[in-house]
Amino acid sequence: MSKTHNLQAYVYCVGFIAAIWFANWLLTHWGTVKFPDSPYLIPVLPAWANPFGGEILAPSGVLAIGLSFTLRDLVQRRLGWRFAFVGIVIGAGLSAFLDPQLAVASCLAFLFAETLDLFVYTPLQRRNLPAAVVGSNIVGIIVDSIVFLTLAFGSLAHWDGQVIGKAWMTLLALPVIYALRAWD
Repeated sequence: MSKTHNLQAYVYCVGFIAAIWFANWLLTHWGTVKFPDSPYLIPVLPAWANPFGGEILAPSGVLAIGLSFTLRDLVQRRLGWRFAFVGIVIGAGLSAFLDPQLAVASCLAFLFAETLDLFVYTPLQRRNLPAAVVGSNIVGIIVDSIVFLTLAFGSLAHWDGQVIGKAWMTLLALPVIYALRAWD
């Protein structure tokens, strides 16, 4: 690996760890709506765009978690899946200072999603990086949302918002993935 790729890899790793911590910080500190005994929420789909009617809300951490899935893939690409697992543990460990229950839920959700990611991302990444990122993010979005919401809040409320919010972040990351693929 060249010095440039080596530096990139560690930037991705630090970004991945920071995104995990930041997602948990967002849940406990920032959003547009806050109900008692719930995380902060943000709108991810306005009522006018929802064919079923009504605004869709999601826990505010979706902004950072959606980005973290792409960063996780880039860490795995440059440093291997072991670094991705270590990044999850470090990010969740740092999150424990914010809220231990969220940290455990985050860590387990990421570990489940990362394990499934190995079966999707790893075989596709060399042939088609954007497809690998999208495919693994879809799997990660669904698994992470179910596991995290169940463990952190004991409910699948806002599951639809979780999926939509994380998907938005994946779509926003795609131009960067295409640029990285062209640069490689």
